[in-house]
Amino acid sequence: MNNTTVLNTLRFIVLVFFQVTVFNNIHFFGYITPYPYILFILLYPLNVNRHLFLIFSFLLGLVLDIFNNSGGVHTTACITLAYVRQSLLKMSFGYSYEFHMMRITDKISKELVTYVITSVLIHHTVLIVLEIFNINFVWEIILRIITSSIFSILLIFLIIGLIKSPRR
Repeated sequence: MNNTTVLNTLRFIVLVFFQVTVFNNIHFFGYITPYPYILFILLYPLNVNRHLFLIFSFLLGLVLDIFNNSGGVHTTACITLAYVRQSLLKMSFGYSYEFHMMRITDKISKELVTYVITSVLIHHTVLIVLEIFNINFVWEIILRIITSSIFSILLIFLIIGLIKSPRR
């Protein structure tokens, strides 16, 4: 097993553990629930088999659905994000992504901010719309998407800042 496999396995376990034990129990004002577990999908290596990546994303969502008894909403949101990730990377990083000349956690840049914000908005929109799934609650859906996204984005950048590799 190489270093990347160990790192991704550890990242998967740690993010699921903290999501299930800590973040699922945070409900600020009844609307804000952070979902930083999607950091696993955002930071997954770029040069891997796409089918294997989709399987791991499915497993991430499935494990969270099992712990939350949520009926597949996390799985659907994770698969959706994993499926559009390549397009989001191309949109955000452009030339650097095409030739794999970048590392996502090297520095906080406008490209990284764009990538994280659009990814979180896509994930949270799918997750919350499927969770509530009632047109009568459209304002609650919008409010939960916006507030949970803002909190998740701030938390993701905090985590990226903590795990960022030091410059050599």
